[in-house]
Amino acid sequence: MPSLTRKMKRRRTAFRVAAALAAATALTSAVSGCTRLETTAPSAVRTTDVQARFGTVDCREAKCIALTFDAGPGENSARLLDILKEEQVPATFFLLGKRHIDTYPELVRRMADEGHEVASHTWTHRILTELEPEEIREELRRPNEEIERLTGRRPTLMRPPQGRTNDTVHGISRELGLSEILWSVTAKDYKTTDSALITRRVLAQASRDGIILLHDIYDGTVPAVPGIIDALKKRGYVFVTVPQLLAPGKAEPGKVYR
Repeated sequence: MPSLTRKMKRRRTAFRVAAALAAATALTSAVSGCTRLETTAPSAVRTTDVQARFGTVDCREAKCIALTFDAGPGENSARLLDILKEEQVPATFFLLGKRHIDTYPELVRRMADEGHEVASHTWTHRILTELEPEEIREELRRPNEEIERLTGRRPTLMRPPQGRTNDTVHGISRELGLSEILWSVTAKDYKTTDSALITRRVLAQASRDGIILLHDIYDGTVPAVPGIIDALKKRGYVFVTVPQLLAPGKAEPGKVYR
């Protein structure tokens, strides 16, 4: 039978090997740029204070869902705003800067004036995880300044292009007072102009506290919106903006929500 000393030596050796493997794994992850994305669900943000309310909707009690639109404003946005006004549905718009905010400033103002949440989708839609820190700052700073100039309110939310983010993006977002908002429902409307298909995809994925990703710049999307709204209302959903979805909690800069 091996002596106690030999057993202890084997244990120490096994421990050193395991530690070395763990260190190697961590180093490989760091070198490859892999980041474990931690996201927060809307329901986790809400407090238990029964006296707190945001507007007329309390998503702790109501069956809430948020419509969000990326990459506008564009030539379809006015019609979308007409639909939302008629249906009395608020939305969250993640706007692009170049050739969008600077081309349709009157639509940016209208979005804010009609009670929608106006947020950022960067200035030129560059993939933030492929940029240097100063480039990331510029992509996020410029739309913030233009939206504030047009609406009087600086954005507090942003959506990274393609949903691609990392620790550097989180840090700069925190510095600029921005929370990152991803999504739980996507119709992949950038791949189709079939409005009926877009509608079916949204309805198949919709659930309470869902965040729906659509793009009002594509021809098939806006015609699908009335059917989406009607079907979800019949299912008992209440439409809210992203801040309303989180209320009475509040999104924290540098954190990611989905």
